[in-house]
Amino acid sequence: GLALLPLAVRPAIAPPGGCPSACYCVATPELVQCRYEALEEPPTELPVTVQNLSIVGSNLSVLPRAAFAARRPLPDLRLLRLRHDNIHTVEDMALHGLPALRTLDLSHNPLATVAAGAFEGVPLLRTLQLNQALLAAPLEEQLALAVRNLSLRRLELAGNALRQLPAALLPAGLEELDLRNNSLQRLAAAELRALDAPALRGLRLSLGANPLSCDCALRPFLAWLRAAAARVPDARSLRCAGPPPLRGVALLRLRPEGLACAGGDEPGQLETASYVFFGIVLALIGIVFLMVLYLNRRGIKRWLHNLREACRDQMEGYHYRYEQDADPRSASAISTP
Repeated sequence: GLALLPLAVRPAIAPPGGCPSACYCVATPELVQCRYEALEEPPTELPVTVQNLSIVGSNLSVLPRAAFAARRPLPDLRLLRLRHDNIHTVEDMALHGLPALRTLDLSHNPLATVAAGAFEGVPLLRTLQLNQALLAAPLEEQLALAVRNLSLRRLELAGNALRQLPAALLPAGLEELDLRNNSLQRLAAAELRALDAPALRGLRLSLGANPLSCDCALRPFLAWLRAAAARVPDARSLRCAGPPPLRGVALLRLRPEGLACAGGDEPGQLETASYVFFGIVLALIGIVFLMVLYLNRRGIKRWLHNLREACRDQMEGYHYRYEQDADPRSASAISTP
């Protein structure tokens, strides 16, 4: 399958076509492996018949155009494994000249830039391995453009600290998605709908070693998992990372109605509790105000009496002046010289 090639030994006599000086051929030139050699660029002396190529532990940094077929195409190369090679940039047409390539492994590289045309020229590419390769920079948008024309069947994104489903990286027809050892606490309802889209209904999803939070927000995912357990090969091994009372409990042993929200409040209850609390505070203020009025009722009564007397005196003064102004005798006396 796709397991790591066994450690190779240098053949006593170089086979026809020769191996690159920094690499080893395993039995025949069809299996070339460069392990922990100080390569600064891809080898250029590869046998034209090579089928599997593994370069591990070098310092390739940049994969330029036709990185492995600059001199001549490699029409039989099917597997290219480039792990731990400090690759940070994959330029346009980097895989040009590898028309039969089916598996590409870029795991454990600090990828920072992936050109939109990085994977052009490899129409048969079906497996893309990017485990622990997306930690140096957010690459979802770049990768979405790079894989848009591929017909991937398997995509590996383990160990990338992902907090949500990378929906933009899921091409139609994808059959296997490895999201183990990320930072997923749950899959939201919108992400579950994306998984149930017709183009992804055959997708199998690996989710082990994620810090799943078993609170009420997990209910949609738990219901989906129960109904689609066959799509999650490691469903039985999924366990809660929190809250503490449920830590280590298998997800499939939980009941949705038994998942409490943080603080013990259901969705919407916190807002309701806030309104209730506000109402209680207003009621207490009202009670205190009434108590103050009751305790000072005599003073308030006296104050009201004085206010009423002052108002009456004021009104009597207005009434008196009005009568004086309306008396005709007063008016004629004022007009007589």
